[in-house]
Amino acid sequence: MNNFKAIIEGLLFISGEDGLTLKEITNTIELEEEQTIELIKELYKNYESDDRGIELEYLGNHFKLTTKAKHKEYYKKLREFEENSELSQSSLETLAIIAYNAPITRIDIDNIRGVNSSYVIRKLLLKGLIEETGRSDAPGRPRLYNITSKFLDYFGLGSIEELPKIEIENTIDDSEKGLFESKYKEDE
Repeated sequence: MNNFKAIIEGLLFISGEDGLTLKEITNTIELEEEQTIELIKELYKNYESDDRGIELEYLGNHFKLTTKAKHKEYYKKLREFEENSELSQSSLETLAIIAYNAPITRIDIDNIRGVNSSYVIRKLLLKGLIEETGRSDAPGRPRLYNITSKFLDYFGLGSIEELPKIEIENTIDDSEKGLFESKYKEDE
């Protein structure tokens, strides 16, 4: 069962600020609900220790991994440092996706980037370059993100319409066109 504790911990980590419901965890690990509850209780006890920087909380019908409030002075220092740091490649990618597709959910951003964007989105929210603008009508009502006026200022834009237009090129040359066509025909 310890392996399932590690799996639950990993699931909660990748779910980020959205967290997971008991049903989502139970369905994912394919155990009985009572077994899942016992594993979550064990995880909760593990995080009670003073030598842990995160804790397991039950907020808004979701289990989430959160930082411990008693260390908030250090988190504030990091936030100040991050606000003054330059944007990483992953931050720029995420900003471009949001700017051209807003309003957009984290899941849609993840699908476009091919990786989890929870951490990058949190950093961009802290910097004030993006904001939460509501909830999607999709199942689970995920948060919708959009750019802010600070984004426009940062990139020297007067409005979103000033973003460069994106043109998608056809990258398949003539020698590759037949690649997807069958050389064989069915008898009629």
